[in-house]
Amino acid sequence: MSALESEELRDLYEETSTIAVVGCSANPDKPANKVPRYLQDVGYRIMPVNPREEMILGERSPDALGEVDVPVDLVVVFRPADEAPQIAADAVSVGARALWLQDGIVSEEARRVAEDGGLTVVMDRCVARTHGELGLGPGP
Repeated sequence: MSALESEELRDLYEETSTIAVVGCSANPDKPANKVPRYLQDVGYRIMPVNPREEMILGERSPDALGEVDVPVDLVVVFRPADEAPQIAADAVSVGARALWLQDGIVSEEARRVAEDGGLTVVMDRCVARTHGELGLGPGP
């Protein structure tokens, strides 16, 4: 990771307090639970988004990003790449500042939608592992 990229990512973490996690899981063995749990443990408020669960990590889990009832800084995505463009549009609609597609998720269309809406975009990278690599926490 370049020094400039490190600085931009560090700024993103420092300017973030609430993270909506689309595809958050209630299963503690899945990365879609472990990663948001790590982020919650290091001080971020996690707003899970999963239509199959009522509560995850002690927070109400709405069916869709647009139903999150608090301001969201960062949207982290644990859903297939073909769903990412709509999630990006929803992230723009709710006023998020950034869209983060987890490991293995790449969508140039989602990038375009999010960047056209003024969002910072990170793709194919783990938000928890990167947090640790930057020395902001212990890492997962």
